[in-house]
Amino acid sequence: MSRALRVAVIGGGHLGRIHAKLLTQVDGAVLTAVCDPDLQAAEAIAATHHTDESPVAAHANYRDAIDSFDAAVIAAPTQCHADIATSLIKAGKHLFVEKPLTHEAQDARRLAMLASTRNLVLQVGHVERFNPAFTALEEFGVDVKYVEATRASRFPGRCLDVGVVMDLMIHDLDLVLSLTNAPVRSISASGMSVVSDHEDIAEARLEFECGLVANLKASRISPLPARDMVMYSPAGFAQIDFGKPALATVRASESLSKREFDLNTEAENPLKYADSLFDSHLQCELKELEPRNAILDELHDFVISVQCGGVPVVDGSAGARAVAVAESILQAIDQRAWYAFPSQDELGANAVPRRRIEQDRGTRRAA
Repeated sequence: MSRALRVAVIGGGHLGRIHAKLLTQVDGAVLTAVCDPDLQAAEAIAATHHTDESPVAAHANYRDAIDSFDAAVIAAPTQCHADIATSLIKAGKHLFVEKPLTHEAQDARRLAMLASTRNLVLQVGHVERFNPAFTALEEFGVDVKYVEATRASRFPGRCLDVGVVMDLMIHDLDLVLSLTNAPVRSISASGMSVVSDHEDIAEARLEFECGLVANLKASRISPLPARDMVMYSPAGFAQIDFGKPALATVRASESLSKREFDLNTEAENPLKYADSLFDSHLQCELKELEPRNAILDELHDFVISVQCGGVPVVDGSAGARAVAVAESILQAIDQRAWYAFPSQDELGANAVPRRRIEQDRGTRRAA
């Protein structure tokens, strides 16, 4: 019987607490340490899961615990990911890194390469890959041609070291990228800072070399939450609600798929043909899905990948690809002009409404 994988959690915030709790439920893993510069936060989490049979230590510096674990979950602020992950990979540790993998694409690519050359597992916490509504897609996720996604939340009050693109949109971005290996042909995007120093709402349109088009929208200042995606493929149409979770599909008849359908010959009055169309040519199905803890599932995937020498569902390369495209979206947002003849100060997420409001205030004061 192989020894249990000793795992440390680095980061004592919201996600760190969740990962520490769930690691105690993962077969083949044992939580050995919790690390955070706020030692009291680390001690509180460690005390919750500490037993005589399975002691959990608390440390302010993860380097002080490095001999007590084989693998680590990095749930620290994004700006710390690159340095912590680099240090631990060089120390021979397998890593699960919360999304986004890093702030910058070059750091993400470097980490993916470093882990690969040292034969270490590097998994990225793109949790929606494990959502039952997404895993149930089957043939609807093959050769997808169009995707539209909306992801919105109330203001979180955390993860404010990044904007909504890296915080929320990157979930749907990773899902879209998992549908194709084709390069991105073009990106257009816009975003707006409303309450934070980064974009709080954003939208992006991506076109891939394979013909896939994706329109993504994200907001972290929405009064109502939303985690929805629709996609069209040769198999038909699929609508995903990640929150419930639920998957609704519409499958086209053979005559529609082969473009043999002619509405003029099918119906005397096309305006009243909707019921017959769905009865005869568009088969609707709502799949019954059992809710699962997707974070627990991804932690299981991580531990199994380490123990069996396999590749996790979301490896370092996938995480790096998501960061690279997200970085391109942010660059497009930075160049977004909000006025007909904008100055350099009126480009990007911070141009509207903040800078124009500040200018108006200055004008009123001068008057």
